[in-house]
Amino acid sequence: MLADKKILLCVTGGIAVYKAVVLVSKLSQAGAQVKVVMSRSAMQFVQPLSFQVMSRNDVYWDTFDEKESSVIAHIDLADWADLILVAPTTANFIGKLANGIADDMPSTILLAATAPVWIAPAMNVHMYEHPAVLRNIDRLYEDGYRFIEPSEGFLACGYVGKGRLEEPERIVELVDAYFNESRDLPLAGKKVVVTAGPTLERIDPVRYISNFSSGKMGYAMAQAAVEMGAETILISGPVSLESPKGVKLICIESAAEMLDAVLDYYQDADYVVKSAAVADYRPMTVHDQKMKKKDGTASIELERTTDILKTLGAQKTTQRLIGFAAETTDALTYGKGKLESKNLDWIIVNDVTDPNGGFGSDSNVVTLVSRDGVEHPFPAMEKKELAKQLLKAIVQEGKRSL
Repeated sequence: MLADKKILLCVTGGIAVYKAVVLVSKLSQAGAQVKVVMSRSAMQFVQPLSFQVMSRNDVYWDTFDEKESSVIAHIDLADWADLILVAPTTANFIGKLANGIADDMPSTILLAATAPVWIAPAMNVHMYEHPAVLRNIDRLYEDGYRFIEPSEGFLACGYVGKGRLEEPERIVELVDAYFNESRDLPLAGKKVVVTAGPTLERIDPVRYISNFSSGKMGYAMAQAAVEMGAETILISGPVSLESPKGVKLICIESAAEMLDAVLDYYQDADYVVKSAAVADYRPMTVHDQKMKKKDGTASIELERTTDILKTLGAQKTTQRLIGFAAETTDALTYGKGKLESKNLDWIIVNDVTDPNGGFGSDSNVVTLVSRDGVEHPFPAMEKKELAKQLLKAIVQEGKRSL
């Protein structure tokens, strides 16, 4: 699968180092050329000899140990790699890398690297959720690093939670997908922003206005974008869904927060898929204390929220803007009107009363309508498969209209 691909594995110190030995074995069996660089902390868990045997290459750990006098090792290794994996990656190493510190062999190599770098964190769940660690991850993401998110489960420290190094078999699958030229990656090198789920507009500390959106369609669109090679940012309202692997997840609550988050990434986006069900109205007054029940009727005065899709359409330059129209009557008519009035490139129209789709369902049936009026009806299918078909159609038609 990975014949002749050059993969540099940087191993930092944590109990998950034993999985890195398996990872080297799996990558080598798949045909890759693997070289390993270790931090000194990693060597406390596994000796370099294990990696040397599995990779059939020298193992590096000392910046000043030049094994070949004709080259400078940390520069040569950085230039050699087609892909650099850091697995496992500790909180300490993430912090060093985010701040440009190069005080050992792995960190020095990464500062000299021009190849793609994938980081696979592994640590205690509370460490992974610490604001400093999350801040450093965000900085590295903005710098172009990509992350293989840790999985949830029993951790070596005894906790149960998110922090387990992703399994070697899964990492090999991701690497294979990246390199396999036969794989359909029409969004490689593109940045895709996806919004998903409902927004929540507070009335008081215990009540709010929202809707029935589950976020499933938006999450499926984000997963499809990643699998098609895109750098993907998923901006999500409150949902009960697991974040798709490989996306940058930004959680918001209100329509105003979603607008701010989308605008943060809009300028550099190639495609924006606006699948979130954003509240059209919010309470004019948000009460600090719970509103007490009274006899008789009650009323809440509402005001319009900012129309995010219309705002994006007005600011559009080179972005391709895709909206959703969830309707209950005359779906196509209303969808086409939204396509025109909000300056969209495509609108995905679905009748939420259709028993084969709608809010909360695992399937959907939609019609994709393009700017030039071409309609692409899609029969009922699982949202994950539908998302792939929609993005493929959008990319293909976009190429024709360039």
